[in-house]
Order: sequence, then C-alpha cells, then structure tokens
Amino acid sequence: MKILIADDHRLVIEAVKVKLAELGPDVEFKTALSVDELRREATEDLDLALIDITMPGAAGHQHIAELRERLPALPIIVLSGVEDPDVMRAAIELGALGYIPKAYSPDVMLSAVRLVLAGGVFVPQMMLSGIAPAPAPATPSRAAEVPAPGRAPSLDQLRSLLTERQIDVLRLLSEGKPNKLIARDLGISEGTVKIHLAAIFRALDVRNRTEAVVAARGLAGL
Repeated sequence: MKILIADDHRLVIEAVKVKLAELGPDVEFKTALSVDELRREATEDLDLALIDITMPGAAGHQHIAELRERLPALPIIVLSGVEDPDVMRAAIELGALGYIPKAYSPDVMLSAVRLVLAGGVFVPQMMLSGIAPAPAPATPSRAAEVPAPGRAPSLDQLRSLLTERQIDVLRLLSEGKPNKLIARDLGISEGTVKIHLAAIFRALDVRNRTEAVVAARGLAGL
C-alpha cells in the first residue's frame, strides 16, 4: 500500500507516518511539503492521499480539486488544523472522502483512514455540530424553534449542516430514486452521491437509506 502525505510541517508528516505504519508491514510513504511537490508526487500507483489545506502554493481548496480531477479513483483525506465546518463541507463537496482535524488523536486518525480504505467516508462530528446559535427573539411570536433531544432536525437546520447539492440529493432520495438516477439528474458521479449520502445520514442521525427516506419525507418544504 502506498500513501502520500502532503503537509508543510515535517514533524506532522513523520508523526503521521509512524501511526499509519500500523496499517501493515507493506505500507510505503511518499511525502510533499508544498503544492508543487504534491503535483509531482501524486501518481497513479497511490492507494491513499492525506493532504493539508494550508500549504505553500495552495489557493483555498484548488489543489484538492486539481488532484481529484487528475486521479478520480484516488481516495483523498484532508488532514488540517482548520476546524471551520464550512471548510470541511467544501472539502467533502469536492470529493474528499474524509476530513480529519489535527486536534484529533492519532488513534482517531488511524480509525478514519481505515474507514476510508474500507470504502466509507469520515465526517468529523464538529462539522455536523457547527450550527450557529439562533439570535434572541425580538418577541415571543418570533422565537426560534429549538428541536427537542432526539428529535429530527428541521429542513432549515439541515441547510446549516448540508450543502445545497446535498439538499438536492436528499430531495431526490426522498422520491425513492437510486444512486444511479440521482447521479444522472444532478450530473455527478455515483461515488459523489455516496459521499453526499454519508453526510446526509449523519445529519439526519439515521443508520441506512431506508431510515433516511422516511426522515426526508417527513421534512416540510423539501
């Protein structure tokens, strides 16, 4: 297995290498300290890439999008110190299969990598919890609706958790459409649909597609 670690801090790279070596004795590493090095080291023989957002030569998420376009089959995980839910959502929207904040423990990182290698998507809890508190109401009639514990989020709350494209996927999902038709209707790949569904399941707090459909059909205005 060959893994690329792209980060502008050598200490981070070495620490990640030590932890990911636990994946097995056959793990090999390639490294990049800048976007230019990332472009050179990103080859078709890679099995996984862990990439920082803020690297020399980076312009927002452009290097993530570029790598996704060049190597569409390569699983990409963003490993970053940025903990802004909007930044996390943008990375997932571009096709990253995971976002691991550097504040997380090495064990969580390893588990996230294993999940992605197994075909899953790792979405950090802080991304799903990034709902800004509602402002104090001017009058009782304008009070913000606060969901009770265990209650499904409203459509307005989901819009704070999901991107507009993910809301589109949710709408088509509620119509009972399979991934293939959702992908065709939205002009995206089935793999991207699966990534969006993983975020939707977490936002709805459901375990599978059937529960998601039931929850989606209960949303007014979808």
